[in-house]
Amino acid sequence: MHFRPSSFVRQHMTSDTDPFERTDEPVYHITLWPNRSLNAVGFRNTMILVVVGAGIGITPLVMATSNLWMLLFGIIPVATLFLFFMRNYRDGRLTEELRIYPNVIAVERREPSGKIHRWHAKPYWVKVRLQDEPIEHYLTLEGNQRTIELGAFLSPEERLTLKTEIDDALRKLDINA
Repeated sequence: MHFRPSSFVRQHMTSDTDPFERTDEPVYHITLWPNRSLNAVGFRNTMILVVVGAGIGITPLVMATSNLWMLLFGIIPVATLFLFFMRNYRDGRLTEELRIYPNVIAVERREPSGKIHRWHAKPYWVKVRLQDEPIEHYLTLEGNQRTIELGAFLSPEERLTLKTEIDDALRKLDINA
């Protein structure tokens, strides 16, 4: 068996145009992001409820002892909850964009930090796999000498649906049928 250097494969795997700069319409396009179950109004209302509840709970203790440092017992948990919510919202900015064209599949993952990870391969060589390890319905795309996970933050049912949609798009191209 003969293996070609990765630079040769990379050079011949791409088309003349950058798959991430294309302006033509893909056969299939989806943008994935984590579930945002608490909107801004819900966050505000939750924080008001927590502040009022902590205030009601700590007020008798502060009044009885006249020690203002005991306010820390109310402030620290509320501030910690606020910081965790902010971290959750920041992590929720993660997106994965999948585009399938007749001659290339491109995936772009945007991290909350702003870092961008890109992967692409020819559809003919891509293997769409669904495994139950390490998590239920773990979805991966394999091609161009790499394996990437797709939609790790989705529910198992959503990953199963996504695999079906990707397979359908590839069948439309008469690839891997």
